[in-house]
Amino acid sequence: MNQAERRKFLLEELLWEDPACRRQSIPADEETQKLLLRGLLNIRPPRPIGEDFLKVQDEYLQAAIAEKGITDFRDLTPLQKNIYLWQGDITTLKCDAIVNAANSGMTGCYCPCHGCIDNAIHTYAGIELRLECAEIMKKQGYHEPVGRAKITKAYNLPSQYVIHTVGPYISGKVTAENEEQLAACYRSCLQLADRNHLQSIAFCCISTGEFNFPNQRAAEIALATVRKYQEQTNSGIEVIFNVYKTTDYEIYRELLG
Repeated sequence: MNQAERRKFLLEELLWEDPACRRQSIPADEETQKLLLRGLLNIRPPRPIGEDFLKVQDEYLQAAIAEKGITDFRDLTPLQKNIYLWQGDITTLKCDAIVNAANSGMTGCYCPCHGCIDNAIHTYAGIELRLECAEIMKKQGYHEPVGRAKITKAYNLPSQYVIHTVGPYISGKVTAENEEQLAACYRSCLQLADRNHLQSIAFCCISTGEFNFPNQRAAEIALATVRKYQEQTNSGIEVIFNVYKTTDYEIYRELLG
């Protein structure tokens, strides 16, 4: 199968799976097909599906990521010892683990084609990621508290693992508790990475964007927490600060000198 054939197969399977969608026709143009496929994957609840679907899905997603272009963090130049800065799409970054800014349900974003990082990571990892997250949460039996972290496989992403953490949501003035909660996210992720013997981890800008944490202060806390962890533990883990917006790149670039 080529990519067009894979996409049509996946769309047909997902539309047929939902009785309410069985009469919906597949759009003719490629971009609309891509949006429909992403939306269907986003809203699909965590339930098993056939091996044929998974095989085609995995081939499709891996080809789509390769088409976007994969960046190996080892090709980057550190700005400080074991600290890197990279601007780009985290779903195309090859390292041991990428960090997902998750919500407390921990099974991904269900809003079709939403622009959050949680949505992007689950979209390009594939439905296996939501299934694994759902199993973890079923065993836990309660929503994920702010500041903790969980690790899963990364499935179709170039990284080996995804570390999921829930940052604080800011609805007014940032408090000292909010700042400590954000710092706890970074510590929890680093501790989990070290416990799993990972050599590299890429952090997104946790709690900024949809969760409203001010970008400048969030970056200051992120960098201070990582430096303190490295000093206190002598951890040799290599840390990539991944940013998507130029605003965040400029903030981190200034902080890193």
